[in-house]
Amino acid sequence: MSPQVVGYPLTIYYDASCPLCAEEMHALKKYDMRDRLLLIDCSENDFSDDHTRQASISKETLMRRIHARDADGHWLDGVAVFETAYRAAGIESVARLWGDSRLRSLWDRAYPWVADNLMLLSRLGFAKIFGLCISLVARHAEKRSRACISSPSCSIGH
Repeated sequence: MSPQVVGYPLTIYYDASCPLCAEEMHALKKYDMRDRLLLIDCSENDFSDDHTRQASISKETLMRRIHARDADGHWLDGVAVFETAYRAAGIESVARLWGDSRLRSLWDRAYPWVADNLMLLSRLGFAKIFGLCISLVARHAEKRSRACISSPSCSIGH
């Protein structure tokens, strides 16, 4: 599957009251060196957003599944958000994993189960483990990117 073309910033609507969701989104934002991600917590009691209202996307829908809106007004949800967000943060290896055509149907089937069980997974410690994994992968990607800058034959990110 080829990466979807999006306009930045990518506005991600996520549930910050979920430890796993918050850990992942904040880790991605930490590595977002080009400032391509804008995070919106939709868990607040007084959450209100003109874009979601215009798209007829309710707060309940946002709380059940991750959604994002690109700068051109295109909406993404579920696995497509993760693929796009990791790419925006410069963590291309994970973005390719999310977008792999051989795995995509698995991700699309697994994501609803994960989304329905986020609080249980968080209580089991997955938030911390996941945060560490993202940091390790992101640091590796950052090192490769820095090494690539000094190499004229490198094609990462080109």
